[in-house]
Amino acid sequence: MTAIYTFDVFSSLDGFASYDDADWGPYWGKQGPEFLDRRLAQYDEEQRIVFGASTFRLMMEMIGSSKVPTDALDPVNARMRSLPTTVLSSTLEGPFDWPDATVVTGDAVEAITRLKEESDVPLRSHGSLSLNRALMAAGLVDRVQLTIFPVIAGRSGVEPIFQNAADFDLALLETHTYDNQTQELTYHPTLHTSPA
Repeated sequence: MTAIYTFDVFSSLDGFASYDDADWGPYWGKQGPEFLDRRLAQYDEEQRIVFGASTFRLMMEMIGSSKVPTDALDPVNARMRSLPTTVLSSTLEGPFDWPDATVVTGDAVEAITRLKEESDVPLRSHGSLSLNRALMAAGLVDRVQLTIFPVIAGRSGVEPIFQNAADFDLALLETHTYDNQTQELTYHPTLHTSPA
């Protein structure tokens, strides 16, 4: 049995993963108690985190062990940082400012295919947009968990989540609303094929 792979991504309503030259704050400034409880519960489950190189560099810069002591981290990031982590990269070399990180080199599709077969826990990748678009196209993403914050980032938004992605049909698996404002939508993606 293969491990379930979840592409976990935050978004503005207009489809941006992050922002530039604006002070929205963490979680687009919309983190309510229900949302934070849900995130902590998701990361409390045993799992392996998967990052691409760019996202991992950013995470080490923001919450690496030498940057923020564990007791100073918010509970969600403390838990995420404590989980076993696989980083797909041809450029990074350890040691890392991350407790349990392992680099895997080579073709990402082959590496995740192998990891899904070998892992006895689910896999979760937060962000890592180009990596996850490629994995979706290869049919390796079982769930897209899209959290939509109630903001439009028309001027400050960067990193359009699905820019240059293949076409996909999505089957809705779950939907939740937190703090009367934030939507979490979980889909099973399948590559779209034109009718014959």
